[in-house]
Amino acid sequence: MSEITIDDFAKVDLRIAQIKEAIEVPEADKLVKLILDIGECGEKTVFAGIKAAYTLEQLTNKFVVVVNNLQPRKMKFGLSEGMILAAGPGGEEIFMISPDAGAVPGMRVK
Repeated sequence: MSEITIDDFAKVDLRIAQIKEAIEVPEADKLVKLILDIGECGEKTVFAGIKAAYTLEQLTNKFVVVVNNLQPRKMKFGLSEGMILAAGPGGEEIFMISPDAGAVPGMRVK
């Protein structure tokens, strides 16, 4: 694995987001459409490959960490404007990174 500098890392804008809405993407095997509240940064739509790991109800109102300044990506199902941080090999074993209580949408992760 190659190393990055602190200056490289500082370019990544990690923010706390709250999932306002989780929407099924019937045509997709793995994707869920998430509408995120990122506080003063506004709302963003993100497509995440977490369908096997979470129900829509589990996702709604959940706090997550998002890469806020990722270049938007045009996908078959729409435009994805960020990326949710998660760990695990995939499928049912995906674990989203969540902040402790007290964090609010828009907070910068440092």
